[in-house]
Amino acid sequence: MKKLLTGVCALALAGALSGVACAETLFVQAGKLLADPATGKVETAKTLVLENGKVTKIVDGYVAEPGGRVVDLKDSFVLPGLIDSHVHLTHEQSPNSRLNAVTRGPADEAMVGAGFARKTLMAGFTTVADLGADNKAIFALRDGIKRGDVPGPRIIAAGSAVSIHGGHADVNGYSDEVMHVLRPTSVCSGADDCRRATREQVWLGADIIKITATGGVLSNTAAGLSQQFSDDELKAIVDAAHRMGRKVTAHAHGLDGVNSFLRAGGDSIEHGTYLDGDSIALFKKNGAYLIPTLMAGDFVYRIASGPNNFLTPNQTAKALEAGPKMLAMAKRAHEGGVKIAFGTDTGVSAHGDNAGEFALLVKAGLTPLEAIQTATVNAADHFSLSSEIGSLAPGKAADLIAVKGDPLSDVTVLQHVTSVIKGGVVYR
Repeated sequence: MKKLLTGVCALALAGALSGVACAETLFVQAGKLLADPATGKVETAKTLVLENGKVTKIVDGYVAEPGGRVVDLKDSFVLPGLIDSHVHLTHEQSPNSRLNAVTRGPADEAMVGAGFARKTLMAGFTTVADLGADNKAIFALRDGIKRGDVPGPRIIAAGSAVSIHGGHADVNGYSDEVMHVLRPTSVCSGADDCRRATREQVWLGADIIKITATGGVLSNTAAGLSQQFSDDELKAIVDAAHRMGRKVTAHAHGLDGVNSFLRAGGDSIEHGTYLDGDSIALFKKNGAYLIPTLMAGDFVYRIASGPNNFLTPNQTAKALEAGPKMLAMAKRAHEGGVKIAFGTDTGVSAHGDNAGEFALLVKAGLTPLEAIQTATVNAADHFSLSSEIGSLAPGKAADLIAVKGDPLSDVTVLQHVTSVIKGGVVYR
């Protein structure tokens, strides 16, 4: 039996098997290592010792010990596993999206999500926040990955987004009969009802509360991109979530919705398209994070303005309005000193392409190191997980990736991850 297990582990570490957990110690020999992106310090010829899913030590030189297994990355640049703060694992935007919404159930979505989760992990993202999915589907996928039933990133799950009746994240654009059947229980009106919806999401299993503070591009309604919740409703949601130990992040495009949510004490903004100087001051006062989701803006604009546009007229109008503004928004925020966490809104764009966001962040004015920090130490801080993920140090999760080339000089090499280890398990 010991020989059999040793053989299986050897195959896994050689790449013949993926996702095989080995009890043996791993010695990851790194040619270059960015262990803590906060410092920007790159070290050479280091060995990371991984045991029981954790980093136990990082030592000089290329070492190994009897009974352990070597992962040879001497020709590679090693850094912590990446974190995407905004994905939607149970779907992917396509010409069939509106049909899928009425032909798939939660079990179907969980299975679809398992496939997309694997793609995401293989792209180097070892932790993600899923910010909007059917409760049953995403909570089952989150828990299945945690148990080891299927490969995928660690998931911080919001489940259904809290929305106003008729707003973004409610069901729009179908017959009345269909919309009433598909409407989630997280839709609410009035401060008391929105407290109910928030508490119910926590009760059902949400790790974080996602709300839609403004209209959205992909909701099939001509309701614009401005504030949709009232100020009293926003305050009720934030208060209810914080009392139950959950952070609140808000989908927000319009300036009024961005600023009203931040004034209500919200923790982070997804998108932030029309933010201004007052918004920047509120971000800094709150210590709130911005998740720019530049890939989403780029994707919807390209689809809406291209020859094969599959968006509805309502979606198209908003995509053409908001998409081109997002790069300049991120530049304003960065220059203003707003804390930025990496997030793509993947599911709008294709799963597995998440690392394309890095090049857009650099285009918005971040250095390659700053872009990497958004997807490591910043995102870990955003989710209050700095003691576990975001950097590599003794006691932290054994989540790491490797690439050929230097991402500090060419951030696009992160689109070509060659090795992935999550929780001490070699997946690639």
